[in-house]
Amino acid sequence: MKQIETNGTALHVADTGPEGAPAVVFLHALGTDLRIWDGVVARLPGGLRCVRLDMRGHGLSACPPAPYAMGALVSDAEGAMEALGLSEAVVVGLSIGGMIAQGLAVKRLDLVRGLVLSNTAAKIGTPETWAQRIEAARAGGLSALADATLERWFPEPFRSGPEAALVRRLFERQPLEGWLGCAAAISGTDFYTPTAALRLPTLAIAGDRDGSTPPDLVRETAELIPGARVHLIRGAGHLPCIDAAGEYATVLAEFLREIGHSGGTA
Repeated sequence: MKQIETNGTALHVADTGPEGAPAVVFLHALGTDLRIWDGVVARLPGGLRCVRLDMRGHGLSACPPAPYAMGALVSDAEGAMEALGLSEAVVVGLSIGGMIAQGLAVKRLDLVRGLVLSNTAAKIGTPETWAQRIEAARAGGLSALADATLERWFPEPFRSGPEAALVRRLFERQPLEGWLGCAAAISGTDFYTPTAALRLPTLAIAGDRDGSTPPDLVRETAELIPGARVHLIRGAGHLPCIDAAGEYATVLAEFLREIGHSGGTA
């Protein structure tokens, strides 16, 4: 684990694997932290450098006052990658992490050689919807949003199991100010035009039980990038890195091999 100071913010980073190996950077969802990637990273083949970031206001990263701009979140990822000496990485972004990945590829194509856009879109929700959620969170904290969030994120019977209880605690324990800041960033972001200008290997991943970014929305975003393909994980929700980690890791590893970004060891 490392702490990197970038863009005026201290970011918590998990950096594993050989320093000179092909790099894969993981960006998590709103209201979670880098731990959502644990099951995927553990299943990937060896010979990769896996870098996971806690967004500002999440996990063990610093929590500046809300609201945040999407440009600041993109600059955070950019600065962290530069500090670690990364270039031509594959960036895997889920939900808001996928929005950050799109913005990063548009801004710094030298840092990004491939994209995995997971359970995300060029635009997520409406300003009105996000304003309602922000108001509810300010009034009752993240626990006031937990039931509705998990209902959007996971299908039954997963919501009744022990792993869903762990995700609920993960969500409720994130800093409220960080959630508010990043929610504001999502609300103000529309990447349809810049994402349509991207030309790089892209895999989109969707869960067919995802109530936050349904498959059609993920597919619509993938279609903006020529040559992008979509993989649908059946029975999975908004966080397939948790409720379908095995299939997620297999699909990701196949994509890395296809584009020649594999360490080549078992």
